[in-house]
Amino acid sequence: MSARWPVFAVVFAIVYTLAYLIAVQRNVALFTYHPQLNEFGIGVEQPKDGPAMYWYGWMASAGIAAAAAGLLASLLPARVTRYFWSGLAWAVPLCAMLAFAFLLRGFFLR
Repeated sequence: MSARWPVFAVVFAIVYTLAYLIAVQRNVALFTYHPQLNEFGIGVEQPKDGPAMYWYGWMASAGIAAAAAGLLASLLPARVTRYFWSGLAWAVPLCAMLAFAFLLRGFFLR
């Protein structure tokens, strides 16, 4: 295993979480899936015949952003990456869950 893998993994986990939170909040989906039609559309599309699913597009958008950030971070010199605290790979997603709970508070309090 490369010494760069832990750097990539920590940065990927942090950036994926933040990018997913932004993608959901701002509805930035790489594509839209229409399950009734079994069809994909580029970007965010309005529902056609039945509901439109943006979740897959949000995950893809966040995955691309996180992979790019992880690759760039893995190219940084070791003297810089030794300051990357691996605990952030757990702390940031936990904070994001709290942020999602706050965003969805109206759904749960009905």
